[in-house]
Amino acid sequence: MTGPTIRIANAGGYWGDDPTALRRQVLGPDRPDYVVIDYLAELTMSILQKQKERDPQAGYARDFVQQLGPLLEAVLERGVRIVTNAGGVNPRACAEALAAEARRRGLGLRIALVEGDDILARLAELKAAGAAFANLETLEPLPADAGVRAANAYFGARPVAAALALEPHVVLCGRVTDTGLTLGPLIHAFGWSATDWDRLAAGIVAGHILECGAQATGGNFTDWGKVEGFEAIGFPVAEAAADGSFVITKQPGSGGLVSCATVREQLLYEMGDPRAYLTPDVVADFSGIRLEPDGAHRVRVSGVRGGPPTDQLKVSIAHADGWKVSGALLVSGPDARAKAQALERMFWRRCRAEWQLAGLAEPARLGCERVGDDACHPGSNPDRRPGEILLRLSARDARKEPLEVFRKLLPALILSGPPGVAVTGGAPAVTEVVGYWPALVPRGLVPATVRLLELPAQGGALREGPVRGPLPWPDTPGPATPPPVLDPHPPFPDAGPRVRVPLLAIAHARSGDKGDTANIGLIGRSAPCYAWLRDHLPANLVRDWFKELCRGPVTRHPVPGLWALNFLLAETLDGGGTRSLRLDAQGKTLAQALLQARIEVPRALLDTIAPEQRPCPGELFDAQEDL
Repeated sequence: MTGPTIRIANAGGYWGDDPTALRRQVLGPDRPDYVVIDYLAELTMSILQKQKERDPQAGYARDFVQQLGPLLEAVLERGVRIVTNAGGVNPRACAEALAAEARRRGLGLRIALVEGDDILARLAELKAAGAAFANLETLEPLPADAGVRAANAYFGARPVAAALALEPHVVLCGRVTDTGLTLGPLIHAFGWSATDWDRLAAGIVAGHILECGAQATGGNFTDWGKVEGFEAIGFPVAEAAADGSFVITKQPGSGGLVSCATVREQLLYEMGDPRAYLTPDVVADFSGIRLEPDGAHRVRVSGVRGGPPTDQLKVSIAHADGWKVSGALLVSGPDARAKAQALERMFWRRCRAEWQLAGLAEPARLGCERVGDDACHPGSNPDRRPGEILLRLSARDARKEPLEVFRKLLPALILSGPPGVAVTGGAPAVTEVVGYWPALVPRGLVPATVRLLELPAQGGALREGPVRGPLPWPDTPGPATPPPVLDPHPPFPDAGPRVRVPLLAIAHARSGDKGDTANIGLIGRSAPCYAWLRDHLPANLVRDWFKELCRGPVTRHPVPGLWALNFLLAETLDGGGTRSLRLDAQGKTLAQALLQARIEVPRALLDTIAPEQRPCPGELFDAQEDL
């Protein structure tokens, strides 16, 4: 790192994250220059639109105002700037609520709004201009009767940087990319141009590490036994320089762990093709990223490359997508599995009889999971003898009527089946499904506007300040074909004594979702471990391990700089998101399932793992076998 640096701290990765994180970052011993907070997910936008329909002053993340209000004096005194997408579908209402908090404290406040991403009212206009809004997964055009509830284009970092140029205390955005919240301050602070691809890509990588909060500082970490202080876990901080280099750390004295391993896991989270991480500002190449320790709880990141973005913006559309219902019964032993299977057969037979009697077709999708009996990854442990099972039954359909039959029949199982069944609730609720429809729109059709609102220190109303926009998109060339992956790691000799171990012995992992596709980033515990996995773990073997869940192809992407393989499992999440009837609709548990798979490796491979990279002792190693 050369020259002056800025500190960008994260204080939240989703709506509902740790409410103390913002206070701990703003008041922390190492003052951040910026605090970024991500509140929005695809489903969140439809929830906020519903709230706005009922109340024109709603439609934003109210938690943000409640958390920032008591900290406003400290934010102003310490010169910390807040950048967030808490504005949701109503940034102006969020600004008014925040101004009311400042007014009560006798404070002046400058708030910059980034607007224009909410295109719900413009859909017809944009369709007439040539935007088909075809589904990115199915390629279907958006139906005229889709029942759209929310539609938001993903802006990038440029509008955020333009907002910071107005010198606000707070930047309130709607649907800006998670990574754009971090890249915007970097562009503003260092004056990076729209074609400075490698630096822009480095900012995207920094944003990807920060965006999920404590997932970069020990949260959800495979080797969780090495993490101390979960109860006051520190959220991540990026110390970034103008040359694009940066270090990931956390506040001194806070809990958690920052290591190359924790950062690698977060870098692989919700990853598609690591050579082409698409954003509105740049296409980032993650395949050559290099990490190295930089002291206690400090990791230096380098080797990021970038190229020009596409001329399209991603659009998140939320639409009415039918109904679903889920209910559960607690089934105790002995013979808990057999009892649960009998109850499942009994229930569906009763439902089908009632549907036939009422002249109703069977719902489009039925589901059953035996929680406590490998529900998250079925078939992985057939010899288990569970002492109790939570039998979870579900259904989904475009019609509500057959699901009403389901909800009335479920409680009837309690007294009319096998013994040892406990009540977990009455008749379950039938809930509306809000579907997720990802699409594209030409970015020239959706410009951003930035405006400043000023609250005088003496009180009064918010005053309109300067307005910038509509902001033109930079004239950049289209994306280049990613270069071939350069893999410097030689094969590991497949010779000598062998041992059968779980994958956890030589790898750690993290998984996430991309619609109905799950990703699993599998990371070697040493460079030789990566090389062995690269040469011996094909995509078809991973698909075979997940044959009970995966209905589509599995694609494998090497990420040699991170000692990782990224597997994409298509058609694995039962439709994904709100459409899924699975308990784990976002694939969060799949990495742990993969790490349980047992493989044969050379014993010498285990000796390549540094002591600090070895897994924590646990039940998986009880059955380690010499061969």
